[in-house]
Amino acid sequence: MASEPEKPPFRAARRISTVRNNLTHMSHLELVALIVRDYDAAIRFFVDVLQFELVEDKPSLTNDGRPKRWVVVRPMGGRTGILLARADGEQQISSVGQQFAGRVGMFLRVDDFDTAYRKMVAAGVQFVSSPRDEPYGRLAVFQDLEGNRWDLLG
Repeated sequence: MASEPEKPPFRAARRISTVRNNLTHMSHLELVALIVRDYDAAIRFFVDVLQFELVEDKPSLTNDGRPKRWVVVRPMGGRTGILLARADGEQQISSVGQQFAGRVGMFLRVDDFDTAYRKMVAAGVQFVSSPRDEPYGRLAVFQDLEGNRWDLLG
């Protein structure tokens, strides 16, 4: 019986390894953008209701020179922030509340699930599922002020 010819080495893996070795180390994800209708309403939700910190709120300009704001919030002690980006134009306006096409797109981990859940309910946060236990922790799905779905994880 004839032996099979030897296969050439997988070249894509070598290319990826070479590219990876030439890149600067990527240390962390700095920001994710969340499209909102109004900066101030979004700040109130994230800071007053979810107890995030307001990291930045500075005047800025769009690429074509119109005024906007650079607004960043993040969970206390967290590293990744959320850039609150006011919807600009019909396409963005139609995406408000649907950035994740109805799926959960953001995951908020808390130290004390039951306390966080009770405080959020008392503050009027709309939960779309009751708390339940999963292999990765306790969770309940809630909506932000625009209708995007989040997992509250404990």
